[in-house]
Amino acid sequence: MANWQNDVRELRPLIHLLLPLCVHWIAEEMTVSVLVDVTTGALCPGQSTCSQAIYINGVQQTIVGVFKMVVLPLLGQLADEHGRKPLLLLTVSTTIIPFGLLAWNNSKEFVYAYYVLRTISYIISQGSIFCIAVAYTADVVSDSKRAAVFSWITGLFSASHVLGNFLARFLPEKYIFMVSIVLLIFCPVYMQLFLMETVEPTLKSNKDSTCLTKSLKVVHKRYESMRDSAILVFSSPTLRSISLVSFFYELGMSGITSVLLYYLKAAFGFDKNQFSEILMMVGIGSIASQMLLLPLINPLVGEKIILCIALLASIAYALLYGLAWAAWVPYLGASFGVIYVLVKPATYAIISKASSSANQGKAQGFIAGVQSIASLLSPLVMSPLTSWFLSSDAPFNCKGFSIVCASICMVISFCYACLIKPDASSSRDSEDDVETPLLS
Repeated sequence: MANWQNDVRELRPLIHLLLPLCVHWIAEEMTVSVLVDVTTGALCPGQSTCSQAIYINGVQQTIVGVFKMVVLPLLGQLADEHGRKPLLLLTVSTTIIPFGLLAWNNSKEFVYAYYVLRTISYIISQGSIFCIAVAYTADVVSDSKRAAVFSWITGLFSASHVLGNFLARFLPEKYIFMVSIVLLIFCPVYMQLFLMETVEPTLKSNKDSTCLTKSLKVVHKRYESMRDSAILVFSSPTLRSISLVSFFYELGMSGITSVLLYYLKAAFGFDKNQFSEILMMVGIGSIASQMLLLPLINPLVGEKIILCIALLASIAYALLYGLAWAAWVPYLGASFGVIYVLVKPATYAIISKASSSANQGKAQGFIAGVQSIASLLSPLVMSPLTSWFLSSDAPFNCKGFSIVCASICMVISFCYACLIKPDASSSRDSEDDVETPLLS
């Protein structure tokens, strides 16, 4: 009984983190399925295939990936130095204005403006919200419970996706962006009022420094911090291996994600309703696998085995989508999403165990930066390849050939995952280097 009460007390600070994050994820996810129809309708009126939309998404993903290589590690370092809360407030606020444009008008000009602002939003928030949330969790949760808590976070992420897709399935299209904006505004307001800081900000006096000197010091400090992050990752065999696993997995999966809905619309005539059904099906299964299955099997087999199984499922997922011969096959392929979603919590747990408490943000941020490199590279191939095989000029009839090619990246990721030898937990290393969490 005492242990149960201690567990509840330990996890209580996470409530004020997870509630606004869930609302944020719901607000973002409810727009995913309708965005395909909105962008296709604005850029290619009356057509089911829109190469322009596919290319714009590819360009957006590439630009985001280029800047995220710097921004993600930087945000991780800033979260370690200046606290988690200010960075969370910044990252969850960036989506409000882009969606506001589409709520106002769906014309071609507004769609282009949306893409510009959404690109900036993605650079700041995509991946960094999870990265900082994981670092916040590591501040307040003991080593032995981290894998289970990370699985709960990703499970809540899936639950939020289910609710978001449920709203998208039944709400009229004209109300979706309005409801989304209300939910997005709620998140930073709630965090500002209730979220507690877990890291004592590092305060330094620079009263005698000029503006130029301060700027040079900031640049130099960022360079030194990023170099330290790289040394941290490459000096650990586990972190080095998991960075390769993350790179190749993200290279394949981000490429699939960027073109999948446009491929399904062109190949099988799917619309908002079918997209929502597939996404809900994956989300419902993901909730069970992340919040129930993973905490049960993790103590028995460990994060490495879970990661390998999840990567095998991602390979099957990609092949079934790429080789789909009928409209029901994508639903079968989507069922493997119930398992491959375990890649993320297993990866977070492995990184967290291999990092000290003071370096959680740096390690998570650096590897997230590695993933961003993959996400910028994948559309360079996936966008033109998908457009080619969806067109009448395709060399042979396989509309999902680009997705089949992406599965090769997941095979490479699986091979690297099999070679991982997890380090012993280093979260108690060098007490002089550990920032004191305020809630410990």
